[in-house]
Formats: sequence, structure tokens, C-alpha cells
Amino acid sequence: MKSTIRIASFVVAAVMLLTACNSKKSKKDKAPEIKKENVEKEVREFVYPLPTSFEVTEMLNRIEAAYILSLSNPATNVDKYLSEKAQAINLGIYSADLSYASTYRQQQETLDFMNASKSLIDKLDISPALDKELLQAIENNLDNKDELVKVISNTFYNTYEYLNKNDRSSVSLLVIAGSWVEALYIACHISDQTFSNKEMVAIIMNQKDPLNTLMTMLEVHASKEDVKSTIDDLKILQEIYNSIDTGSITIEQLDAIEKNVAVLRDKYVS
Repeated sequence: MKSTIRIASFVVAAVMLLTACNSKKSKKDKAPEIKKENVEKEVREFVYPLPTSFEVTEMLNRIEAAYILSLSNPATNVDKYLSEKAQAINLGIYSADLSYASTYRQQQETLDFMNASKSLIDKLDISPALDKELLQAIENNLDNKDELVKVISNTFYNTYEYLNKNDRSSVSLLVIAGSWVEALYIACHISDQTFSNKEMVAIIMNQKDPLNTLMTMLEVHASKEDVKSTIDDLKILQEIYNSIDTGSITIEQLDAIEKNVAVLRDKYVS
């Protein structure tokens, strides 16, 4: 019999807790809730289509998973990436590593991954997307996590919007693919006891919908070779995720996700 872990009770408990908290809050504050995504839709022509890697790394931080520098792609690798696909994918990978480092308040690593990202942004000729004072803003807020997250998140949004406005949406999707792969890789390999931690299992399982959304968007540009090869790269992971029953996952399925994302990520950073 396959070993299976069910997370339905965990999810229900979390929903009940959030509902209770929101109920208490509403009694004190009757002002209408303004959701971040709604504000973003009002002011941006192109809205970032997936949760950013910050959402994954923040969840890992919340459950007190450790920061492990060796999980990230070394910033010194940045000059290895010569093709547009390699540069775009690894810009996404470094953006996830940047999210990881800044979430855990790793100041030097935050600067290193920002500099690596800036190098790839220059090579991809998308520097106009960035605020000229970006690096200074990051340095000024290394001790202010909330502001730092805001600055870096805006960099993700601005880059995505710039690429789409300049008819380079396929490149923007390669960046997002790299970020998704790296965030999943970190989540899968941050602990040797992943399967025994229901919260960590939930984080990994919850990447199914973002992956399917990403694949749908990539299919629109499948006529481009770089995009087509990325779709092929992600198909095995998509098949594994789509084989998972709602609310449960087997050890075999979790192992398959961990192994396949490691192989794919190694291919991208090599």
C-alpha cells in the first residue's frame, strides 16, 4: 500500500483560523478590504500572472525552515549564461534566490543575487525596466524586510510589464518559469524530512495550479523554440502534479517531484 499524507484537515484548520481572525478584525475595522492584486490590476497594464517566489520563501520562513545558501545558484555562475533562454531562465532563478535571501535577511547574499540579476537584465537589454536607484534602495533597506520585499517585488512586476509592453512576452514567461522551478527546488530540498512536515508538503502541493497556469501561457508562444523546449522541460512535472488526488499525495509522488525538479534545475544552472 502506498504511503499517503492527507492535508485536508490542515487546510481546513488554516481556513478556520483565518476566518476567525478576519471576523475579529472586522468588528474593529469596518473599512472595505483593499486587496493587493486589485490595486495592481488598476495601475498596471500587465499583471504578474503567478504568485511571486516571495510567497513560497515566506511560507518556508514562517514554518521555520532553515536558510541553506548552497541551495541557491551561486551568483558567480552569472557569466556562464550566453543564450537568451539561459539568461532569461536564470534571471528567474536568481530572482527566486534573491527572494529566499531577502526573506531570511541574508544581507550579503541579497546584494550578490541582486547584482547577478542586474547583470542578466543588462544582457537581456531590459535595463529601462529598473529604477535607476534600485541598487541603492536595496542597500538602504537591508535592515527593513518589509520595504525590501516591496522594492524587489516591484522589480519583478516592472520587468514583466516592460517585456510585455515591448513584445517580448515569451522572454517574460521564461523568466517566470525559472523563478517557479527555483522556488520549487528550494521548497523540495530545504529539509531531509519534507514528507513528515504537513505544512511543507502543502507548500509543494500548492504549486500545481501555478504550474498549470504557466504551461497554459507558454503554449500560446509554443511556436518559439525557446518556449517549446521549456514546455517540454516542464511536462514531466506537470504530469506528476496532475496525477495527484486533491488533498493528498503519496511518498512516491513527492519523491518524483523532488527528483525531477532537481534534474531540471541542474540542467538550467549548469
